[in-house]
Amino acid sequence: MAAIYSGIYLKLKSAKTSWEDKLKLAQFAWISHQCVLPNKEQVLLDWVSHALVSYYNKKPELEDEVVEKLWAYLDNVIHSRRLQNLLKSGKTIGLSFSVAQVINERLSEACSQKTQQNIGTVLSCSSGILSTPSLSIIYTAKCELLVDLLSKLSKLACQQLASDDTVGSQVFTVLQLTFAQYLLIQRQQTNPNRVFGQVTSHLLQPCLLLRHLLTVRSWTQADDNHVRHHLSREIRNQVETLLQAGLFQPELFSSYKEDLLPEQELQEKKKGALKSLLLPVNTMQTKLGSGLCEPALHGAVVAGSVSLLYKLFLDSYCKAENHLVCFHMLSRLFGCLRLSGLQQGVREDTLSPADWSTELLALEQLLNLVLSSDIYNVASDRIRHKEIQFGFYRKLAQMLMSHSQASIPAWFRCLKLLMSLNHLIVEPDLDDLVASAWIDARVSEPRTKKPQETLINTMFQTYSKLRQFPRLFEEVLTVICQPAADELRLPVFSAGLTVKLRECLLELPPNQILDILCLFVEKCQTLIVPAVEGSADVALKLLSVSSVLHAFLFNMRSLDDVTPSPVVLRTQSLMAKMQKGIIQPLMELLQAPRREEEKSDLWLRKASDSALLLVYTWVEVDTLFGVSCSKYVSPAAEIADAVTASTARHGGISAFLPGVEEQCWERVMELANSFASASKYCLELLTLQKMKMILMQTTADLQALQHAAAFILESGRSSMSRGESEPWDGDISAISDLTYPTAHWHLVISNLTILLPYISLKDVEYIANVLLETLVLAKAQEAGADPEPSVSIGKISLGLMHSSFLPEMKVLRCAFLTSLIHQFARVLPVAATDLVDLPLQQLSADNIPWHEEILAPCRPVDPLEVPSENKLLKDELSLSWKTLEKVAQCIVLLAKNRCPVILKDSQLESCLGLLEIASLLKLDSLLPSDCTRCFLVLLSLLANTRASVSCSKLLVLKFLSTCFHLLRCLQAGRNASSVFKVFHASDVLEAVMTSQLTASKFFTDVLTVPVWAQYLQEVQAFLENFLQMIIERRQSVRLNLEKFMSFLVSCKPDVDAAKSKGWKNGNPAAGQLLLMAFTTLCHVVTLYLQQLPEKKLQSTDVLSALLEPVVLQMVRTVEHGLQSNTQNQPLPVAFIPSVTTLLKADLSHPVKKGWQKEPSGFLEQPRIKLYQKFYSQILRELPCAGGNLQFLQSALQFLTVFCSVPELYPGKETAITVVFAIKKLLTGPAITTQVIQSMEMELTEVLVQLLGNCSAEEFYTIMRLVLQGLEMRNVWQQKAKEVLSAVTLTRLLLSCPLSGDKEKAFWFASPQIITALAMQTKEACQDQSLISTIVVPILETVAALLRQGEGVILNPHHVALAFSILLTVPLDHLKTEDYRGVFLGVHEVLFSIVQCHPKVLLKAAPSFLNSFHRLVVSVMHEGRQKGDRGNTDEFEIILKCAHLVERMYTHIAAEMEDFTVFSAFIVAHYVTELQKVTLHPAVKKHLTEGIYHILDLCIERDIKFLNASLPAGVREVFKDLYNDYNHYHKAKKQGEEKYTA
Repeated sequence: MAAIYSGIYLKLKSAKTSWEDKLKLAQFAWISHQCVLPNKEQVLLDWVSHALVSYYNKKPELEDEVVEKLWAYLDNVIHSRRLQNLLKSGKTIGLSFSVAQVINERLSEACSQKTQQNIGTVLSCSSGILSTPSLSIIYTAKCELLVDLLSKLSKLACQQLASDDTVGSQVFTVLQLTFAQYLLIQRQQTNPNRVFGQVTSHLLQPCLLLRHLLTVRSWTQADDNHVRHHLSREIRNQVETLLQAGLFQPELFSSYKEDLLPEQELQEKKKGALKSLLLPVNTMQTKLGSGLCEPALHGAVVAGSVSLLYKLFLDSYCKAENHLVCFHMLSRLFGCLRLSGLQQGVREDTLSPADWSTELLALEQLLNLVLSSDIYNVASDRIRHKEIQFGFYRKLAQMLMSHSQASIPAWFRCLKLLMSLNHLIVEPDLDDLVASAWIDARVSEPRTKKPQETLINTMFQTYSKLRQFPRLFEEVLTVICQPAADELRLPVFSAGLTVKLRECLLELPPNQILDILCLFVEKCQTLIVPAVEGSADVALKLLSVSSVLHAFLFNMRSLDDVTPSPVVLRTQSLMAKMQKGIIQPLMELLQAPRREEEKSDLWLRKASDSALLLVYTWVEVDTLFGVSCSKYVSPAAEIADAVTASTARHGGISAFLPGVEEQCWERVMELANSFASASKYCLELLTLQKMKMILMQTTADLQALQHAAAFILESGRSSMSRGESEPWDGDISAISDLTYPTAHWHLVISNLTILLPYISLKDVEYIANVLLETLVLAKAQEAGADPEPSVSIGKISLGLMHSSFLPEMKVLRCAFLTSLIHQFARVLPVAATDLVDLPLQQLSADNIPWHEEILAPCRPVDPLEVPSENKLLKDELSLSWKTLEKVAQCIVLLAKNRCPVILKDSQLESCLGLLEIASLLKLDSLLPSDCTRCFLVLLSLLANTRASVSCSKLLVLKFLSTCFHLLRCLQAGRNASSVFKVFHASDVLEAVMTSQLTASKFFTDVLTVPVWAQYLQEVQAFLENFLQMIIERRQSVRLNLEKFMSFLVSCKPDVDAAKSKGWKNGNPAAGQLLLMAFTTLCHVVTLYLQQLPEKKLQSTDVLSALLEPVVLQMVRTVEHGLQSNTQNQPLPVAFIPSVTTLLKADLSHPVKKGWQKEPSGFLEQPRIKLYQKFYSQILRELPCAGGNLQFLQSALQFLTVFCSVPELYPGKETAITVVFAIKKLLTGPAITTQVIQSMEMELTEVLVQLLGNCSAEEFYTIMRLVLQGLEMRNVWQQKAKEVLSAVTLTRLLLSCPLSGDKEKAFWFASPQIITALAMQTKEACQDQSLISTIVVPILETVAALLRQGEGVILNPHHVALAFSILLTVPLDHLKTEDYRGVFLGVHEVLFSIVQCHPKVLLKAAPSFLNSFHRLVVSVMHEGRQKGDRGNTDEFEIILKCAHLVERMYTHIAAEMEDFTVFSAFIVAHYVTELQKVTLHPAVKKHLTEGIYHILDLCIERDIKFLNASLPAGVREVFKDLYNDYNHYHKAKKQGEEKYTA
């Protein structure tokens, strides 16, 4: 032994031994048991450490390869299982501090060389050292080394993030580990000044740069996923924790105060004290000023860092008494931004737009923190501190106003925050603010428009609350009247702003609104209208003022009978002044004759727009005031009696507008009609207003109404025909040539209920045609892409199609259907127009009165002409039905002759688009003739068309599926049977099946695609509905069904003949179609027979006689299919429902009773063998089916029927065989919890049959099978699926009705089950991947077990075991979907205990409260504010969880009186957690509502106890909560109680 020892040791130490041999020898010594050295592991570690340290100290010269091998050896040793086992056993092994120094030097080299090649092994070594406690002491004992390592790793990570290379995980994994170690050491440090020095000297700069690069990096798919999704977030959090603990410890606050507060403030606070040498803010400013990073990045890094440092400062020191210090910190940190240079006038305005955006975002974050922390108290600042804060914010506002950045959203948000702090900050610059942020701002992007509207809304709310709204709009008027910055200004009020204005106007006193209106009217009357002629600038000002007047008058509160008389009189005066001072002069100006070239002048167009907008506004408002307020006397009242039919017929608007002559109005109309702008739109609105006023009269002038309706439609016809339009935001003053068609169409569609009764049939057809064209266009362009508040023509048309009004507009729907059919006819190939699309041409023919069915009942008939009129109507009605009958015969004939139209891909897509539009028609509410027409169109498309060979097969299947789906929608309507007026039912079935069997030969290679299965389902559903209709009509039932069956039988030879055409097993697609048809026929007849009462023997006999041959035919088809199926090939999915239906038909046959006792008495032996063979095949395939959900559901449905008759089991097989197969299925690799959920209903139905018919002994065996799956060895042997199958079976057993010995056996085993589930949970929770697969199903099963076990599980210990499960389950660091499952599971278990086991609950109250408190904490953690929440679905999950917590609180308060004693503890838990997080408002709302109910239980003593015992910060949170509770909840509750009997 001595020889071995001395030999190895000497060779390792010897200079003569080559390094290659030394390394081999060291490797051998480490792994070999034959080499025995005293303290061998330590010796070898010391040797390799010494070798590396010597090399880096420049003693031996080594080749790079040898050095790399030494590092690799050290890495292998550190990570070896042998070393870990020795350390676990308690052996002491260590490394020298010089190794840490060498690692740090090596990383430093990599940083300086800016290359990260060949440092992977070094990083791996440091990772191994840090994760092994006995080795990590080399860093933790010397904190300087750990700080140095952290600094170097941060720099390495920054280099990697800043480069274009893909980001790997190694550096970041080690970095996270190092951060964790340092944070641990940092907490143990007792000298805060030393920690501050460490952080600022070595870590502040790299950490801030690292955080910035992690935040701004554009991650790619090539980057490591773990870094991208998890480590980057984790490291950012660690950086924040490090800076918080290092820079802002409570002990350092006095230093900050000395550094920040001016001399006089300090002398008042602390006379005679010496200043400390630590200047923390100065130090930070220095670090942020230089050496932070490359110049290109410097500004962005500082901007991101400033807001972070201020947030951390506030988190540590923000208390009421420290607000002045917090403000000074703000001003010093703001000094680090480049904006401060602009403010002080030092820096020239050289910031690029990107720099401006970054700087303003930083400023926004700072101001947000000031506002949310309530640092600025206006009164305190003015009285105590000589407005030092106000002065700072005022300079900020001046800087922002003098450097307008209206293209940057953050600029608006900063101004909004300043206004929220104190409106006086921006008030001196209110005119500049209104100009640059509103009236003259060129804002078009939605991301900028939203903050702009928020700012203006804040202005509205502020000046509304201050009752200074006129002051604000004085400035608005001043800005409008200034020379425009651009030739064309944007509208004053967008759609969003109009809503905000309305909210304010409803709160304002009416006199203030009238002050603003009088101001605008006066300015318009005196300055603008006299100067408008010939001046485009003044005309634009006039339009802006007009739009403001329109917005105010349309959105203010209307006059009514309770409005004070002075307000009414003042309003009358305003209306008269507006009419005489503005409208009348404008009318006179516009009516003047002009040359053609003058008519195109911009000023004239804008003046026309303004005048007609004001006329419309005046007429509409005047009418409304007159209707709603009896005290109001209209200026138009004196000439109201002069309205005549002749004026109404000629446009007659002048009748409603005093002081305007008829001729003058006609000239204005002529001028306005020449512009496709606001003028023309206002004319339409005025015409519509005239129609409403005529309709309000006792006798309406029908001719005037028809003229008015025709005028409105005609007005926009030319613009609509051009087909060019843009979305419109609803602002009348902003209508242009391109938005006019949208505005016109919006007016027509939204007022159809008024227009439709008075327009001609030609106009109805025009509307229908435009509606169809715009829908086709909208589908092509995807109308959903419009900006949110805007509407497009496509959106408007879609809105009408989706509305509930369309089915009521029967004439329009009939015309639309005609237009749609005509469009189908146009899509079909031109070559075939003479023959095959004849049905479609006839169905949309203009000379057929399709609408007569609708108009006939409404038409008034003279009694003297009744006979002749009636005859004419009947002739017209019979003409349309004769046409339909003729078309029906044509379709059937074409289908029989098999001469279809061949469609290409483009035509199929066009047809699909039209079918999608047809689906919007609410087909189930069509009238008989329209229903029949629609049916014929769809049947023609199915039976008389065929796709070309080159077409996409999936597209063809989608087309066919859509046709069948729409036929089903028609069948659901009350007029579905009207098709039998023009068809024999068997002809329809024959035409459909002929076309589909012909088409099926193209689909042989897509039979496994989901689209084929969907197509089969649609065909089956259509056949099923149609056959049911035949049976329910009870007319020629037998004849129709026999004809259909004989047709199907005759098709079989065609299918078999396909073998000769190259298909080995015939045409499988046609075979599946035929089998499906037989199955459907069999199913419908069987179902009907089961539902028939026994008295109707005749019907029973007829259908039974028909069912016999159908069943026989089906048997042959199934047997043929099974024979053609090769031995090892799985069963075609289509076969399974067929055999299930066949078995149901056999079992439901009413001929012989009591056959169940002797199945062979009714079922023929070959038939039994068929079912048994099928059953065996399904049991064989079931475990291998995996995720094929369609097969599984069909197979389980078959087993449900088969197992209902135990006599059918082949040989000695029993229910246990089936349960074993199900268990094997559930353990399959492709089975997930989602798959189990999808087939849970089918699994339950099978088990109900199995357990209902099995013996007690068989049930005991099934229970043993379940309990075996719950044994611990399964999870230890990594057999998670075994556990999942056992848990699932347990849950399914709980869904089955058990009785007698079976029930006793199950509940006898329940304690064993609960115990097993608790142990399984404990094990599974150690593996994150098992949370969703094992833990969530266990929670669901435990909840079900406790619910079902009410009154049965009597031992409280067994119920209490559930709490051990709940306290084990993790609720943090979960994916959102896993979190949802776990949360709901835990909540369900708790609720089951609360509802079903209240006695146990009282004894185990602490466990219950602990479990529930964990839920509350997790919701608070997940529901905290996280900036802009990207995924709304994830947030919805959190909201649902918060709602469940609220429900539990409410339930505890309402139902569990004995819990009153714990109410104070529940509240204490809640506020303690609330203090740690800032909740999202929606989450907070739910939780607060819940905790209010607990506060209802608290008595005065509890409140005193909480105030006395809670820590200072938490106490403040509780006080706020309790104040809100008293203010909102308690007052409301007492109010309700007052009126409660």
